[in-house]
Amino acid sequence: MKKFEIHAVGYVRNEVKKPRFGGWQDLISEIHLLPDLEEGLDGIKDYSHLVVLYWLDKVDKVKLKMHPQHKNGVPKVGIFACRCPSRPNPIAATSCQLIETKGSTLKVKGLDAIDGSLVIDIKPYWPQYDQVPAAKYPEWVDKLEF
Repeated sequence: MKKFEIHAVGYVRNEVKKPRFGGWQDLISEIHLLPDLEEGLDGIKDYSHLVVLYWLDKVDKVKLKMHPQHKNGVPKVGIFACRCPSRPNPIAATSCQLIETKGSTLKVKGLDAIDGSLVIDIKPYWPQYDQVPAAKYPEWVDKLEF
């Protein structure tokens, strides 16, 4: 496979110091963008939600099959059939609410990243791309905590 470089655009600050499952929906985090990228935030205040891509650098090994959120009540599935963090390329994507912006810092709600996680991109939430009406998914997904 071809290799390439990804450079962080910022990092996450919040109270979560180690990986956990669930309890993210009310978590307030700050995304500290590199100061020289602040101009790239022009217009972002017009959005209520963002899609944040970040690096899962605290994951220590790849697992190709697992129970999502380590819950035995749901089936063991392949890593590409769940949103588990133990991935071949530890990239995560989360839709979260934008609360405020201040300089090169974004305050968000619902970002499931731990403190110090490196942010690799930020995109505005667009329903045309990010929302799928009548999407199909397995019943066990409704048993998980978020």
